[in-house]
Amino acid sequence: MLPYGTRAAVRSVGRFGTRSVPMGLTYRFVSQTNATKSTMAPATAIHDMAASQHTVPAPDAHLRTLSKSELFSLGMIGVCTINKPMLDLVIKLFPYVPLFMVKLFISPLYCGGDTPAEVVETGKRLQNRGINNMMLSLTIEDAEGTKNVDINYIVSETIKSVHTILKPLLVEQLESGKDINSIPPGYIALKPSALVANPAQVLLNFNNPEWKTQRDELVNNCSKITQEVYNLNQELLAKYPERKSPFFVSTIDAEKYDLQKAGVYELQRILFSKFNPASSPLISCVGTWQLYLVDSAADLAKDYERAKKEGYKLGLKLVRGAYIHSEPNRSVVYATKEGTDANYNKVMTTAIKDLLVNGEKSYYGHLVVASHNYDSQMLATKLLADQKNSVGKANVTLAQLLGMSDNVTHDLITNHKVENIIKYVPWGPPLETKDYLLRRLQENGDAVRADNGIPLIKAVLKTALHL
Repeated sequence: MLPYGTRAAVRSVGRFGTRSVPMGLTYRFVSQTNATKSTMAPATAIHDMAASQHTVPAPDAHLRTLSKSELFSLGMIGVCTINKPMLDLVIKLFPYVPLFMVKLFISPLYCGGDTPAEVVETGKRLQNRGINNMMLSLTIEDAEGTKNVDINYIVSETIKSVHTILKPLLVEQLESGKDINSIPPGYIALKPSALVANPAQVLLNFNNPEWKTQRDELVNNCSKITQEVYNLNQELLAKYPERKSPFFVSTIDAEKYDLQKAGVYELQRILFSKFNPASSPLISCVGTWQLYLVDSAADLAKDYERAKKEGYKLGLKLVRGAYIHSEPNRSVVYATKEGTDANYNKVMTTAIKDLLVNGEKSYYGHLVVASHNYDSQMLATKLLADQKNSVGKANVTLAQLLGMSDNVTHDLITNHKVENIIKYVPWGPPLETKDYLLRRLQENGDAVRADNGIPLIKAVLKTALHL
């Protein structure tokens, strides 16, 4: 894999985007094999892309909003990410860290809680920061098919979380007198690897007649949850007919490339056709496209044309990608960060412009800009400026992971008056959230280290001394 370069601020790719790397640090992927380059037009040829990098906001303003216990936890993260050998050691030892220590010092930063009541409190704390909704993710999953998880329990708990967490938080805001179109939807993340036994094989054999029973089980489980979302959207739309975006959205998370191409894209199409009819003013389902994939823009363009032909809306969550270190075939991902960024910003700009021009008639339906990349978030914010009471603007939401890029989130809210912003909030049994945190370290390790380490320690100490 080619290096991303040695500029003053290069960035690493993670689930929701890219993050700053301190000056002088050369970035390379863990896997250094070659990747083929895309034939897409270079970044300089992409209309409306920012010509220069924005300066990523310092963390100081956000840190001043935190409690001493939160600052202490962040200081510990800084120590654990002080350099790559330390980060690698932490990843290696993390499975052996006692659960109570993880829950006490780490989970509050990155997870919403163990129970619905705890997640509701997390939602209220986020609202106090100007983050008016969440994308909930029950962290139980079994990508390798080794845990023997209770899938019926996952389905029922996910449905329950819509009613006991997302609905009360949203209804309270709808009844508060706020502009109802300034409140982003509540999202519920569906992980295909958590909703069927032996998920990898089911997705790889999605169109194999011999696997029809398992395929139908996956589709039915996703449909049960999305049907609840659809019903609630219709119920609340009757009460609030002036609402221009969904109240709730079922969101299909991405999987690794082979599973995505073989099964997840087709799963998304099935759900779109059932729950996003072109005749409806609100969509109820969103799918995920990982834009570090060389063929992602072409795949999305094909899906757009198919949606027009078959009479449904897509619904997009755009991410750079979560599996950059673990994709065995390096030819499927962009060779450079610049290629990924150009692809992301081009696709995002196209979707936003289509939504702004066509509004309710747009076949994109709804867009989640799921990124930690400040340039992409600022580009989206500028495209949406001066679009008050627009159907298109109401259907674009900005998103980051809970506990990550909080400096970006804080800046967008306080300095750019962004209201359409959410956090991805994992929650669930402590052991499962510990597994989630380990995956974040493994998948976003370079991103975590880039934002933290010595700069974070210094910022935390400076803030703590002035409290």
